[in-house]
Amino acid sequence: MNYALHLLILFDIYLIVALSLNIIVGYCGLLTLSHAVFFAIGTYAYAISVLAWGWDFLPAAGLGIGLAVIMSFALSLAAWRFRGDFFVLISLSIQFAFFSVIYNWYSRGDEPGTLVNLTNGPYGLRGIPKPEMFGFEFISIESIAVLFTAFAALSLLFCRTLLSSPWGRMLKALRDDELAARGLGKFVRMAKVQAIAISCAMAAFGGVLYASYISYIDPSTASLADSLLLLTMIIVGGVGNTFRGPLVGAFVLLAIPESLRFADLPDVMAGELRLLIYGLLLIAMMHFRPQGLAGEYRLG
Repeated sequence: MNYALHLLILFDIYLIVALSLNIIVGYCGLLTLSHAVFFAIGTYAYAISVLAWGWDFLPAAGLGIGLAVIMSFALSLAAWRFRGDFFVLISLSIQFAFFSVIYNWYSRGDEPGTLVNLTNGPYGLRGIPKPEMFGFEFISIESIAVLFTAFAALSLLFCRTLLSSPWGRMLKALRDDELAARGLGKFVRMAKVQAIAISCAMAAFGGVLYASYISYIDPSTASLADSLLLLTMIIVGGVGNTFRGPLVGAFVLLAIPESLRFADLPDVMAGELRLLIYGLLLIAMMHFRPQGLAGEYRLG
């Protein structure tokens, strides 16, 4: 039972992050390789604020979301003038720069969370408290599963309402033909800024949930492998619809590593095999079904 609840919690987290990435890729038509950065901003903002400063869950989550929105402007500025390969390269540079910062922000002998040792470098941060809101501590796995499922359901409702609105239809218009959208008088640059900010905020919130559940984080949460995992998730599931693609993608990509647990493989081999499967899935989906298993928009 606990194992099933554990999978449900991870599914809730990845569903929120997949929904957020779908806004950039599926609705804006921008392929990004830096989404794990904003996920990691949420994890580190929550971990540092509750461990070093004693903040509660909601203020710490608000900090992570706010920092992700501020950081999203670096991606938005690139989206103003670039698309396609140039935008991918800029997002990749953001990915490498942020990973390098959190990996090297470390001073041996200093307490984690201090200014000279904010992220504790490659050793990460451990002992992160579970969520606590309005005087109630979500310590048991059952209570955390209920809380995170509620957050995932609210995220689904939020995305459905937002992307089904005229604003969401405008995003689709600028994705399909940006010049035509401009010709209709749409302020497409501001729409991109808003969409990227909302997407990054949701990704950071997913990172907050992840840190509060796992209770340990390290720089791998901001790695290129994690960005590729998230991108694979929505490409396999499909982009361009409100929630079907992210829902299917989160389920499929979560099922792959969990199924390998029953294959009795060494951990190192299982990890490499998982990456191989992700790569083959990307190649197969782009070749045979570019719109994904449940998507509407064809990538490529």
